[in-house]
Amino acid sequence: MKILIIGGGNMGLTYAQSFLRAHITTPEDMMILEKSPEKAIELSKKNIGTVFGNAEDCFHIADLIILAVKPQDCEILFKSLRPFVNPQQVFLSIMAGVKIKSIAESLGAPKVIRSMPNLPAQVGMGMTAFTSSDEVTRIELVMVQNLINTTGKSVYVEKEEAIDAATAISGSGPAYVYYFMDAMIQAARQMGFSESESELLVKQTFRGAVDLYNKSDLSCEEWIKKVSSKGGTTEAAMSSFVDNKVHKDIIEGANAALNRAVELGQK
Repeated sequence: MKILIIGGGNMGLTYAQSFLRAHITTPEDMMILEKSPEKAIELSKKNIGTVFGNAEDCFHIADLIILAVKPQDCEILFKSLRPFVNPQQVFLSIMAGVKIKSIAESLGAPKVIRSMPNLPAQVGMGMTAFTSSDEVTRIELVMVQNLINTTGKSVYVEKEEAIDAATAISGSGPAYVYYFMDAMIQAARQMGFSESESELLVKQTFRGAVDLYNKSDLSCEEWIKKVSSKGGTTEAAMSSFVDNKVHKDIIEGANAALNRAVELGQK
């Protein structure tokens, strides 16, 4: 299977390296289309496949085309690619907000898979939600999911609207975690710890808490009760969070992200 990744940015490079690291493809079957000459030269030094600057040189031999470009660039990209499209080619898009129907009609390509990965894919700990047009066969879907899973875990959703929801939860989610971590680091600094000590305290606390959660069947609420004791320090913190409606604010923030994802999809 010949794979063509359009866009050699962070996610395009992440996919290429992950596929090769998992031995799910070879450099001989990997191609990257990068319009920036400077970036193309940089990518050529990484031994992740053949780097091209023009679609006519590589597009026709690709079985799977991964669209890893910014959504605002899609209209110009679609116009440049349409003359080379074979209806049997499978397209995997990671462009936020760009609908399957828009991709299929703009390219004349019926087989479209739309996905929403997230930043931890760069270290093999990503979360990707994906869905597809009816024309994509089950074999093709499994093939693409195997590729996606080299970057972490994935979930198939029946309705395309769920991709916007995944954007708000797992796509933007790492930023929410960093926001909370940053607040805790600042609190530790105010309490007298050094910068490095504060970061170590917070990083290890998050790592340990998530690992503990993953290795049990307990819910978050149950774990909170395990950590808390009547009249103790954790209860004092949780009471403050409740009084300040932190839980409600986080939910509202996620919904704001969802609303924005829907807006972007309508443009």
